[in-house]
Amino acid sequence: MAPPTIRPTGHERTFGKDEIIVSKTDLKGRITYANDVFLRVAQYTEAEVLGKPHNIIRHPAMPRCVFQLLWDTLAAGEEIFAYVINLTKHGDHYWVFAHVTPSYDEAGTKIGYHSNRRVPDRHALSKVKALYDSLLQIEKPFRTPREAIAASYPAVVDLLKSQNTTYDEFVFSLAGEDAAAEAMS
Repeated sequence: MAPPTIRPTGHERTFGKDEIIVSKTDLKGRITYANDVFLRVAQYTEAEVLGKPHNIIRHPAMPRCVFQLLWDTLAAGEEIFAYVINLTKHGDHYWVFAHVTPSYDEAGTKIGYHSNRRVPDRHALSKVKALYDSLLQIEKPFRTPREAIAASYPAVVDLLKSQNTTYDEFVFSLAGEDAAAEAMS
């Protein structure tokens, strides 16, 4: 199910450096938990998000291939860190530095996903925006999400190969050492 059509306003919302946006989803990406910071920043009520696809907050300036990389990494049972631009209920946007992990039950069965989002490193955002703009230009001519991902995903893979790095290492390299160490704590 596609998120409702919300027109971006260009207005950025922020949250405190000491705050963490938290959400949990089931295996299909439907929201099962959203903390108060998530609800306040995204401008939704709990009733409006519970049971809804997490992509309800997907901003059109977010390249689809980055989400494909995220889902591929989670499907492999691994965690991932990523810069993400989200869209609020009223069209504002907010940037986050996300840490997403699979969630498991007592028997070790994957039951969903858990995401903690912190305030992103502002220095890194200029580099992230440039990368995302170039990926969006690759995706733009394609009609379907699948076609867009097929076109842009190799660009991300090639970038990582050319720098002999993983996506997480690449993401952490964008910020200063202090920001990377703080995100890991």
